[in-house]
Amino acid sequence: MASHKLLLLPGDGIGPEVIAEVKRLIDWLNAQGIARFETEQELVGGAAYDASKQSITDATMAKAQAADAVIFGSVGGPKWDGVAYEARPEAGLLRLRKELGLFANLRPAVCYPALADASSLKREAVEGLDIMIVRELTGGVYFGEPKTITDLGNGQKRAIDTQVYDTYEIERIARVAFDLARKRRNKLTSMEKRNVMKSGVLWNEVVTQVHGREYKDVELEHQLADSGGMNLVKWPKQFDVIVTDNLFGDMLSDIAAMLTGSLGMLPSASLGEVDVKTRQRKALYEPVHGSAPDIAGKGLANPIAMVASFGMALRYSFDMGELADKLDAAIAAVLASGLRTADIKSDGDTAVSTTRMGAAILKELQKLHA
Repeated sequence: MASHKLLLLPGDGIGPEVIAEVKRLIDWLNAQGIARFETEQELVGGAAYDASKQSITDATMAKAQAADAVIFGSVGGPKWDGVAYEARPEAGLLRLRKELGLFANLRPAVCYPALADASSLKREAVEGLDIMIVRELTGGVYFGEPKTITDLGNGQKRAIDTQVYDTYEIERIARVAFDLARKRRNKLTSMEKRNVMKSGVLWNEVVTQVHGREYKDVELEHQLADSGGMNLVKWPKQFDVIVTDNLFGDMLSDIAAMLTGSLGMLPSASLGEVDVKTRQRKALYEPVHGSAPDIAGKGLANPIAMVASFGMALRYSFDMGELADKLDAAIAAVLASGLRTADIKSDGDTAVSTTRMGAAILKELQKLHA
């Protein structure tokens, strides 16, 4: 049995609490001989800054480069609001994305049947929802240069952020999205702002060309990103896979997250290029939720997004799709039983702690694997 190397980066806030539930799963998988994972754990974000005045050290980056996958918790919090911009906790995550070449961010938005009433939309709008947002992660306005704030005098300043995309960046994220659509319901929606942005014109043109050359069997539609956001809250089940740039993907994926009832429910995967020799790719898996410092250490955090992110690692890094399906089914079974963490609790539900939710998911997985 192949052994897989995991780097665990719990980070700040509730990160250590939710990653502890993934460690529980890993320990069981190893003990049962179902899989073999070797794990190391390091600091990132504010925790790393407190120890080294850096949001991630070169040594930790080297371990990330050597790992088969990085399992990431969360970073940030008001404690580090005064830290220099280049050393802020979030800079550690950005460095990981950049140096590992993690250009494709996959954010599924799945509404579990038991949580259909927790959404802000009506049950009929979200029940059975299963969409995937593919966000380009290493280009666009977050990384474009110049990026400056200039003092113009007389109390005036000018801020500049630059939106930049090259053809190859759009082609490679489009291929990831088309390939995913082929494995799902065979429909891809591309979102940009071609009506006001030159980068949107190029985005639309390149996605259309990739479709015509390589993916004619997949249904392709184009929507303006603002209209797409409206449609996500109007009738989200019209979508299967959505592909979009870094900025719009950041916003649209958070909108999609709330359709499911809570940010605490949403996992994500960030993937790099497939190595032509090894057929492997760098990857980082993290929950969409933040560090939630207000509830850190209180046992209130919802570990489902973190556990589901590990499920994505099983699926996309380790070719363990059947085990990932069982983990998804275990989460659904626990929710159907009425167990809830505080963020998704309604009247009549049973409130449980982070550790109890994690234990319940593992128990259901053990039943399904028996």
